[in-house]
Amino acid sequence: MDFVMSGLAACGACLFTNPLEVVKTRMQLQGELRAPGSYQRHYRNVFHALITIGKVDGLAALQKGLAPALLYQFLMNGIRLGTYGMAEAGGYLHTAEGTLSPARSAAAGAMAGVMGAYLGSPIYMVKTHLQAQAASEIAVGHQYKHQIFPPQSWKVALAAAMVSGIAVVLAMTPFDVASTRLYNQPTDSQGKGLMYRGMLDALLQTARTEGIFGMYKGIGASYFRLGPHTILSLFFWDQLRILYYTYTK
Repeated sequence: MDFVMSGLAACGACLFTNPLEVVKTRMQLQGELRAPGSYQRHYRNVFHALITIGKVDGLAALQKGLAPALLYQFLMNGIRLGTYGMAEAGGYLHTAEGTLSPARSAAAGAMAGVMGAYLGSPIYMVKTHLQAQAASEIAVGHQYKHQIFPPQSWKVALAAAMVSGIAVVLAMTPFDVASTRLYNQPTDSQGKGLMYRGMLDALLQTARTEGIFGMYKGIGASYFRLGPHTILSLFFWDQLRILYYTYTK
């Protein structure tokens, strides 16, 4: 669960910071191996870059490379923070006397960081290629022409569902946990719940007793169910509509 929670937390932050990552990538590629003053500066500063990209490439371009960025954040931070959390929970960061060892903490942090960066590096490369793609008038650096999915592919809908699923599960899992417990609680002879008075009471009791992580129990299963469920629902809906209109004409 440490891996999942750490990865999802990083993905939630990535949804808001990815436009700045796009800007950073293009500003770092601008004037590559060129002497100052010998090239046209398409991006003068962060705010000018945001406006220029939105105006020329469109607002959607500010989220270029979002899919690999989310995957990278999930893997890198999930592995980095999750591994460190496991080391801490296993007592490997403490001495025989039970005190926290700075040397062991530093070693565990370094090892976790190396593992996350190494495994995430190929995804980071794809993200960089996609974020550098731009209209010819504001293009910087080498322009790769990657296409993750063919147009109209079912994979596009699946990827969109998986990305949007991050925001959905982060927002809805606490309520899902509370509703599951409300439905499953024992009741008295009048059918009144013996553990929770309602949704708000269930949320508060869970947070007080089990902490914030208690409100996100089952988030991994919820996330990986959401994408396939959404795409299959849309797929069957589309096929049923085709059948209906085919045989009713």
